[in-house]
Amino acid sequence: MFCYGYIRIVPFQSQIFHFFKFFSVFVCLQGSDNELKAEKEGVSDSESKVDSGVPEVPVPPDDTPEVLNKALSGLSSRWKNWWVRGILTLAMISFFFFIIYLGPMVLMMIVLCVQIKCFQEIITIGYSVYHSYDLPWFRTLSWYFLLCVNYFFYGETVTDYFFTLVQREEPLRILSKYHRFISFALYLTGFCMFVLSLVKKHYRLQFYMFGWTHVTLLIVVTQSHLIIHNLFEGMIWFIVPISCVICNDIMAYMFGFFFGRTPLIKLSPKKTWEGFIGGFFSTIVFGIMLSYVMAGYRYFVCPVEFNNDSNSFQVDCEPSELFQLQDYFLPSMLESVTGWTTVRLYPFQIHSIALSSFASIVGPFGGFFASGFKRAFKIKDFANTIPGHGGIMDRFDCQYLMATFVNVYIASFIRGPNPTKVIQQLLALRPDQQLYIFNSLKAHLTEKGLLPALEEAAAA
Repeated sequence: MFCYGYIRIVPFQSQIFHFFKFFSVFVCLQGSDNELKAEKEGVSDSESKVDSGVPEVPVPPDDTPEVLNKALSGLSSRWKNWWVRGILTLAMISFFFFIIYLGPMVLMMIVLCVQIKCFQEIITIGYSVYHSYDLPWFRTLSWYFLLCVNYFFYGETVTDYFFTLVQREEPLRILSKYHRFISFALYLTGFCMFVLSLVKKHYRLQFYMFGWTHVTLLIVVTQSHLIIHNLFEGMIWFIVPISCVICNDIMAYMFGFFFGRTPLIKLSPKKTWEGFIGGFFSTIVFGIMLSYVMAGYRYFVCPVEFNNDSNSFQVDCEPSELFQLQDYFLPSMLESVTGWTTVRLYPFQIHSIALSSFASIVGPFGGFFASGFKRAFKIKDFANTIPGHGGIMDRFDCQYLMATFVNVYIASFIRGPNPTKVIQQLLALRPDQQLYIFNSLKAHLTEKGLLPALEEAAAA
């Protein structure tokens, strides 16, 4: 939590984590309770097997463009896959550069679209597995809960970052004031609909799917919301972490393809130690170089703020010390090797080492987690949206884990008190409360001996 003077601001992200934790425990308890009831009611073994069985998900057809199939028809499957992945990777990187050029608003919309597509891919797997049971309202309720959670998260964001606009428009001001109550009412409606949809002999399965939906919301929606929060801190906090994950993915694949001999983990048989180590060092170097290039441009380092006069986003500020070149003394060992005494770096480049290390060491575990999930349902990819790469979720499994780390890293080591947000909260108080804070602050500054100096400076 952060304290600014007399105002205490508690990040709502921690509340939502406790919220999902509660429902995870609730689902487990409900599942166990229904199992006991089933035994007492004399449910047959065959019904239990049907309820707990996991059919295989249908394998999607190969959707590689016919042009690529003809051009690469003479190659082995290994090299054909290499070329398809390479060509589509270049296309995706080009698209990534294009949306960066279009600005922060487009980036936010893309993040929202990716979130919806990832949610759809995971929910579709659940529906493909259990559609034969004819469970009522499963997909409808899943999308309804997605709407509720997005309303909760983005309503908080609008109130936080568009405060002046919200206060100016009466409907928005009312929605902002009662936002959490409305969010709870929407969720409670979905909860009651789920209870009403329960079907005898499928109770346990329906609670499984209820938990499936909520865990998907936790993984996809919460993380994508953190990505947007990172973006508001400055586009560099969005671009560098995502680029580091992409770089590690590419370089680990390249090193593993050409030099891989030693298996890394059983969940992903194609992953090798050679690719893991090669990806690590490549990502560290890439992160330092990319940070050096981007830290020199205000467009990337300034926080994204909403301009109430022009009703548009603006990225303009005086760069903080984090993005100003400084001299650093090299350790004696490096000094003897390089012959340099000092080196000029942006402080952000040092932070980029932490980001790159996480992207290359811990980030891949998001991919391993996804691999385990896919193996549980005997599928190769979440979907076949991108030829050679699988679904959108296959490309963003590591990105979501990275987004959480970046948000925690900023809150722990970077972000300080924000006077703008404090003033926004002050303006929302009653006049008597504002006067009380003014007198308290005046007394505090006078006691510190700062107020007379400020008055003399103003008179001069």
